[in-house]
Amino acid sequence: MQTTYDWITTPITADLLRGALDVEHTEHGVLPHRLPARARAQCTDPQLAGAESQPSGVRLAFRTRATAVELDTLPTKRVYVGAPPRPDGVYDLLVDGRAAGRASVTGGNTVTVDMAAGTTELRPGPVGALRFTGLPEGDKNVEIWLPHNETTELVALRTDAPVEPAPPSGRKVWLHHGSSISHGSDAASPTTTWPALAASLGDVDLINLGLSGSALLDPFTARTLRDTPADLISVKIGINLVNTDLMRLRAFTSAVHGFLDTVREGHATTPLLVVSPILCPMHEDTPGPSAIDFTSLGDGRPQFHAMGDPAERADGKLALGVIRDELNRIVAQRSAEDPNLHYLDGRDLYGESDSAELPLPDQLHPDAATHLRIGERFAELAFAEGGVFGVRGV
Repeated sequence: MQTTYDWITTPITADLLRGALDVEHTEHGVLPHRLPARARAQCTDPQLAGAESQPSGVRLAFRTRATAVELDTLPTKRVYVGAPPRPDGVYDLLVDGRAAGRASVTGGNTVTVDMAAGTTELRPGPVGALRFTGLPEGDKNVEIWLPHNETTELVALRTDAPVEPAPPSGRKVWLHHGSSISHGSDAASPTTTWPALAASLGDVDLINLGLSGSALLDPFTARTLRDTPADLISVKIGINLVNTDLMRLRAFTSAVHGFLDTVREGHATTPLLVVSPILCPMHEDTPGPSAIDFTSLGDGRPQFHAMGDPAERADGKLALGVIRDELNRIVAQRSAEDPNLHYLDGRDLYGESDSAELPLPDQLHPDAATHLRIGERFAELAFAEGGVFGVRGV
């Protein structure tokens, strides 16, 4: 077994990345971002900053004859006070579109989060490395999907043969925005988040703007969607507006119209799919906010619960049922003049029977098996022949 290699170091530049909308140069290397700098400057929310810097859907993509690849990274890991350690982030290797390896990087920075006190503390750590060997001989397209849930600075790329940026795939580009569920929540790896799986099944290139806790109809997010080239667009709206208790029905209706108006300024006729929330029993009829039960952290099974009162819907507070009805109405109204605008009920992706079989472990987020089911369902409903995107038979 070969253990030494004649390494070639290739600078990591934006043309080696897919799925990132901006690249920040740091003292260590480069940090991919999923929101552009102008959008980031308009919101100082730490939740958003952490979410958009976690590279869900972002991958290194290059063509090479190399049979060995090394990547140095500086991950930023999160530790929650009172909870068991979270597993290290996962890197997925694809060769010519097929799974070919999986690895993690130890070390890195650590952010300790005390949810009860509302504090965070950053402890710097060392750069780590991963290595993939035994790649097939000859020219091939290589992708390294970065951890969907771990901020990742890219420090150095080494191979045993030269690399060049991957050529254009010729596939349509699917731009998707949503909450932590779209971000990846508890998926097993970056290629098995439901959007990544759906993109693979649909044979499209994914740009994932799933932003954990931050699908809040922000104007800067709408402008990002407007300004990003794409052939297909979907926006999944609802759960974060409930669990943050951010707005009432009156504001929600106009905010959805404004969000869609902005997207349409840059994509006048692009197929645009509005997706309502998947089933979440605790918030179907009960408004937010959501709160975590801190006593559940110690056993590694955190639980969320709804803090609202169903009676508050009469005053315009949002529950998921209210949101679905209003999104359906808005899309029906707008689609009379916008035939490329479509609606998908999120319960078609995960509904009552799915909840009985695969309940949400923390009452809010799907687990790895449920991500696979949602991804397969979305591919069937959106990308298959006869679906709203109709890219291919799935």
